[in-house]
Amino acid sequence: MGRGMKAGKKPKQGGGAKAQQQQMAQLQAIQREMDKVQAEIEEMETSASSGGGAVQVTVNGKKEITEIKLEPDIVDPDDIEMLQDLVMTAVNEALRQMEEISQNEMNKVTGGLGLPEGMF
Repeated sequence: MGRGMKAGKKPKQGGGAKAQQQQMAQLQAIQREMDKVQAEIEEMETSASSGGGAVQVTVNGKKEITEIKLEPDIVDPDDIEMLQDLVMTAVNEALRQMEEISQNEMNKVTGGLGLPEGMF
């Protein structure tokens, strides 16, 4: 046993109710900031293209496709598979970019908290 400790007596734990209240207030402030950042992200847009710019896809922060542009010369009725592949490639890249933007913005809020990646 440590000096000055009696058998069965636990060492004092600092904090108590006041520390818990402070932690709750901090968490609530972080949650408000995260909600604000999420609303800002939802207003953002990013675009990606494939086929040398023949297909361009724009997505918003809600990860919804807001626009698809196709160059007329890319539309070949005899090669629909190529067009499908180009659209899929552009969509996937635009979604990947938006996910990266979203994570970077949220990390600005949660960066020092040690929260698991992808939690928010």
